[in-house]
Amino acid sequence: MNTPDLSAAVWRKSSYSNGGDANCIEVADGYPDIIPVRDSKDPNGPALVFSADKWSSFISAVQRGEFPAT
Repeated sequence: MNTPDLSAAVWRKSSYSNGGDANCIEVADGYPDIIPVRDSKDPNGPALVFSADKWSSFISAVQRGEFPAT
């Protein structure tokens, strides 16, 4: 997968972040077939890029409770 140019990305926090929670991720919409993800505490840091199908699998696993809460 080629690294996309995310310089113009519009990032949004998770709807579960309660508005001001610093322990969040942000995602950028508008990139066909990929999901860019970054740490909201480090907006100038690196972003991870997942294929849409891998991201969907991850979200499904979270919804099923497959990851322990901390």
